[in-house]
Amino acid sequence: MAAGLRERLTSGTEDKLGKALTDLFENPLVSGTIGRAFDARERAVQAQELALSALNIPTAADIERLTRRLRSVSQRLEGIEDGVHRLNRALSDGGVERRLAAMEEQLRSLSSKLSGEAPKPAPKRAPRKPAPKRAPRARAKKSA
Repeated sequence: MAAGLRERLTSGTEDKLGKALTDLFENPLVSGTIGRAFDARERAVQAQELALSALNIPTAADIERLTRRLRSVSQRLEGIEDGVHRLNRALSDGGVERRLAAMEEQLRSLSSKLSGEAPKPAPKRAPRKPAPKRAPRARAKKSA
């Protein structure tokens, strides 16, 4: 019995409240007042930004733009650092020197074939001391 009464009161109350709110928002006086309040808020925000700008104090929008720009620059810098590390690894392993030596050997072989001579053995090079390995760098956590 109590549940049925509660249900009737609740459904009736919700309907009445919904109708009252609809009537309230459709009232030109209320909707005009709400519109003027939003306009006043927007003018206050503009006045605040103008005052802060005159005092050379950054606004929240300025700080947000700066934060986004800083994140963008940080991501670009990380990409550049990764590329430099890849180049450093490729160059420090002696891969370039091995490829260059192989190309020189092929050129000698082709040159001797063209001139009709027997191929000459490649001169021996002193081994190059490898560059010290760098520890991987820690990346900063990105916030959303």
